[in-house]
Amino acid sequence: MASPALFPALLRLGDDRLVLGHRTSEWCGHAPILEEDIALANISLDLIGQANLLLQYAGEVEGAGRDQDALAFSRDAMEYRNALLCELPKGDFGVTIARHFFHGLFSVLQWQALSSSKDATVAGIAAKALKESKYHVRHAGEWVIRLGDGTEESHRRAQAAVDQLWPYTGELFMQPTDEAELVADGLVADVSALEGPWRAQVDDVLRRATLTVPETAWMQRGGRVGVHTEHLGHLLAEMQSVARAHPGAQW
Repeated sequence: MASPALFPALLRLGDDRLVLGHRTSEWCGHAPILEEDIALANISLDLIGQANLLLQYAGEVEGAGRDQDALAFSRDAMEYRNALLCELPKGDFGVTIARHFFHGLFSVLQWQALSSSKDATVAGIAAKALKESKYHVRHAGEWVIRLGDGTEESHRRAQAAVDQLWPYTGELFMQPTDEAELVADGLVADVSALEGPWRAQVDDVLRRATLTVPETAWMQRGGRVGVHTEHLGHLLAEMQSVARAHPGAQW
């Protein structure tokens, strides 16, 4: 039987993917080229698919009768546990690409660690999601280099995106205190240990993209404990509108 303490950890994993997946879906029909319209739609579906599996398992662990749909569509913003990075507005194409690179690389490292979780369900989800996340990182990394080392305009926009998002990356590596026992038991990853490998790969790609890592060491935080920006409320109002209008409906 899964530990009840696993529930909030699964919410953090699932909420990241659900919120970022919804943000990415906003590009459907609006991407700069047709190929990217399809690519971003597929990435969005991957993320929401991962969220579906994680929130389904979270509902089983909670044991309160809530399934993945209830957790996705019936919680208020303060009950969400996604990192703030995931809820920020989609911005321009450069912001979307930089965010997918930063979070995607974090996800690859996190899934790699979770693939050896002693919880068989978590390990199984991680093994599947790892393959998808590796593609997301490859796709985003190639675009970061193309934009950063491209025209004067694309370089300016790419650097602006990195500067805007950088203060939100640190929260990804802030290990929640309520996961200490889960880490010790080998059930979840110690995200604080992932920052070094993440930074090394980020530095390499940004160097090749002729982009500069911001010097600020101050990082935003709050999403992991339910303190969010105003943007999440607007996102949920849209995402949950049909379910809220027809509570209990079966589709």
